[in-house]
This record gives sequence, C-alpha cells and structure tokens, in this order.
Amino acid sequence: MTAPAAGGDATKLRSVVYKDKSKPAEVRLSNINAAKAVSDAIRTSLGPRGMDKMIQSGNGEVTITNDGATILKQMNVIHPAAKMLVELSRAQDIEAGDGTTTVVVIAGALLQAAEKLLSRGIHPTAISESFQRAATHAVKILTSISTPIELNNREQLVRSASTSLNSKVVSQQSSQLAPLAVDAVFKVMQPGQERIDLNDIKVIKQLGGTTEDTELIDGIVFPHRTANVNGPKRIEKAKIGFIQFCISAPKTDMDHNVIVSDYAAMDRVLKEERTYILNIIKQIKKSGCNVLLIQKSILRDAVSDLALHFLDKIKVMVIKDVEREDVEFVCKSLSCRPIASLDHFTAENLSHAELVEEVGVGSSRMVKITGAQNAGKTVTLLVRGSNKLVLEEAHRSIHDALCVIRCLVRKKALIAGGGAPEIELALKLYSLADKMDGLDAICLKAYANALEVVPFTLAENAGLNAIQTVTELRSRHAKGETSAGINVRKGTITDILEEHVVQPLLVSISAVNLATETVRSILKIDDIVNTVT
Repeated sequence: MTAPAAGGDATKLRSVVYKDKSKPAEVRLSNINAAKAVSDAIRTSLGPRGMDKMIQSGNGEVTITNDGATILKQMNVIHPAAKMLVELSRAQDIEAGDGTTTVVVIAGALLQAAEKLLSRGIHPTAISESFQRAATHAVKILTSISTPIELNNREQLVRSASTSLNSKVVSQQSSQLAPLAVDAVFKVMQPGQERIDLNDIKVIKQLGGTTEDTELIDGIVFPHRTANVNGPKRIEKAKIGFIQFCISAPKTDMDHNVIVSDYAAMDRVLKEERTYILNIIKQIKKSGCNVLLIQKSILRDAVSDLALHFLDKIKVMVIKDVEREDVEFVCKSLSCRPIASLDHFTAENLSHAELVEEVGVGSSRMVKITGAQNAGKTVTLLVRGSNKLVLEEAHRSIHDALCVIRCLVRKKALIAGGGAPEIELALKLYSLADKMDGLDAICLKAYANALEVVPFTLAENAGLNAIQTVTELRSRHAKGETSAGINVRKGTITDILEEHVVQPLLVSISAVNLATETVRSILKIDDIVNTVT
C-alpha cells in the first residue's frame, strides 16, 4: 500500500468542490424528484388560462377545481418530501389565502435549480444559505416595486378580488362576486384593527339558481325551513331565545328500559310527558319569546311533535338543528347567550330582531333573520350554483377573494400580476449577482432563473410561445417597464396595471418566503429514517 502524495492532498484542500457520500446524495435526489413531481402535477393549473383538475375520491365523489391547495389536499401523496409541498400549499392558504399554485410551482423550480447546483458539487448548506439571502433581497425588491393603497379606495380592492377570481372556474362572474367579497370584509372589519376573522363571514351554499344570484345578507340565514307545522312564517319585532336543552320527554340511559305492563301505566307516562312539555312551553310563553332557536341534539329529539303542537298554538316560530359549530356565530350575530336550562329562560336573556321570516330560495326554503339589535360585526354570504360542482368551486373562489381583501387590510400595498414581479425579481437579482463573486453569485443567478418559471408557465398555459414571450418580457423590463406583464386575454405583453391585473404584496412575499423555506428544508435532509412501530 503506497502513501498518498502530499501534493495531491494540498490540491484537495484547495478545491471548493464538495464530494458528497453516495447515500445522502441519493436521498436528496429522491426527495427533490418527488417534490418536483408534485409541482409538475399542478403546474398546468396556474393562471387564468390554467386547466382544471377533476378529482375523484374513494367513494366516487367528484371535485372540479384549479385551486392548488384543494388539489394537493385531496391528492394521495405518499413520499414524505412530496408531503412537504402539500404542507407548503396549505401554509400559503392560511397565510395569504391565494397564490397556492404559484408557491408550489416556485418551489419546484427552486428545487430544479438546486439539483443542478448539487450536480456541480456545491454543498447543500451553501446553496441553502444563498437561497435564504436571495429571498431576503427578493422581499426588499417586491416592496420597492409595490404601490401603496388606501382602504377607502373601493375600486382598487374590487380589482384585486377580480384578479384572484379570474383564474377560477367562476371567472365569468368575477364582476358580481368581487364587490360582494369587498363589502363582506368591510362589514366585519373593526375600526383600527388589521386582523380580520373570516369566521365572522358565514358562507352558506344553496343549490339552485346561478352563481350571479349570490347575495350578501346583513344578518343570519338558516339553510332549512322552520320546524312548525301551522306556526307563523314571518315575525316582526322578534324576541329570540336560543336554547341548548331539548323540548321533548326525557329518555332513560342506554342500558335501561321502562317496561309498561298495562294501559293505565301507559296513560300515566303520556300524562307525565305532556305535563313536562307544558311546563317548558309555559315558561317560554311567560318570557314573551316568539322565535325559538334550538341547538341540534344527538341523544334525543331536540323538539317533539307534541311540543311543536303547543308552540304552534302560542304562535312561536321554531328553528331547530342549529349546528354546534354555528353557536358562536349565532350568538355574536344576535348579541345573545345560549340558554342551557329552563330556569334561565327569562325575558332579559332574549335577543331582539326587526324581522324573522321564512323565504323561498330556488326550490328550497330558508329562514332569514335581519335587523338584530346590538348585533356583532358579522355577515352572511348566500352562494348559489346550478349544480354541486359549480357551487363548491364558487365557495372556494369566494374564500380566496375574501383572503385577498384580508391581505390588503393587513399589508396595504398592491403589485402587478401577469408574471411582472417575478421577471423584475429575476433581473434585479441577476444584476445583484454580477456584483458578487464565488458561490453566492452562482446560487443567486440560479435562484433568479428559477423565478422565471411563473411567467413561463403563464405563457405556456395560455397557448403562447413561452420562450419568445418571456424573452420579450425580459427585454421590456430591462428598459424599465416594471409593470409589463403577460396579458393572456390579448396574448401579448402589455402594461398589466392598465389592465387592472393586480394582487396583494403579501401574497407574493409569502409565496417567495414559504417556497424558499421549504426548499431549504428539503436540501438539509440527507437521510430518511423509519421509526419502529
């Protein structure tokens, strides 16, 4: 065995190339390929001309959507690295509510760039740190090219919501849905607060009609008819009681039975039931309540037929089966407290509303409560659709539009859409890399090139010549046209701000930061260890 030459060792030390061991390299490559596969799967659904995906679940249920978060949530992903991209899309959905497809496409492009850098022998930690520095520069550049907005400029907010809706299945109805989303957010917005709780906007789906029939209701809607048989269908100056106890005869425990041997005992049982229910009805009448909301009960009937008969007689409107998760919204909307026992059912625990009525919507009927006194800042959006698939997609689209307005309330700035910010980022980062040297410059150029995937994909999905379009877009930005973007409707490059294609700054910043963070996490993994079950 011969000793290695000293000169050879010196050469190795001087070399900056990092030779990885075989197993970590294979694991890293496997992770990158799995994550890229997920990115490629939803890449075709990016932008207003993006394709829709038909998702079929195990029970045969079909969903048609091009919302990245929805597609990935329902996709059967097994590889742990691919699951990280599903989580990335969910994180973007929670943080910004829009840009869920964009963030996954950017992450896929960054992983492809990282793969090329790894094949050149650059250490994954060096790539990871360079990408983080590039993301920090990107956020500064995005902020510098953004346009501040005032929240009282309703027109700009409507344009932002329209841009979000234009890439959805319901894009034809964006002119009707966008103003509804803006009005809904403003109705629940507390003065001086930047955080908006979208739980204060109740979205109710109702089959029938078309998406244009979607309406905003300043009150509460219960998507079913009243429980009464012959009771009132419309009550003005309503006194509303919200109860969490049942108006039906008590039942025994599951393990016990009551054996009735003769008719006299049967009569006694029925008489007791009648007396028990009458006692509750008398207390309701005494309080002056004329609208009764009853929480859904699991163990027994919330209200029996006998109780309904008595409630009809005293002219009380009954709305039963209020879901447990809706209790907080109902209480906030009506400014009331749920009544858990009969002893607390008194006039001071009732809430008041101007009007409670049962109305016909399409082929079904629902109860509408409006004009509540001391009402909290809540609102109901009644979404209509001709079939279940359209209705579900309209619901998802409106949620995205609401999130866009919420982003603008949190960070009051807009940037152009149509791939303009990504190309601007790529050019600025490239010029920044030219002033650097070493590994940082190489990694920064790779990061800049990866960001061009967004305009490239937009052009590709719109049926344009992607290379020619992106080259022209790059040259326009190099001349200083920062708002030049791809106009997929006209199939050319135009000033995208003049076309009113705008998006919140927060959506783009969140996409860049979250995509970079996920790519860094994947690069840092060098082994997958299975636990002992």
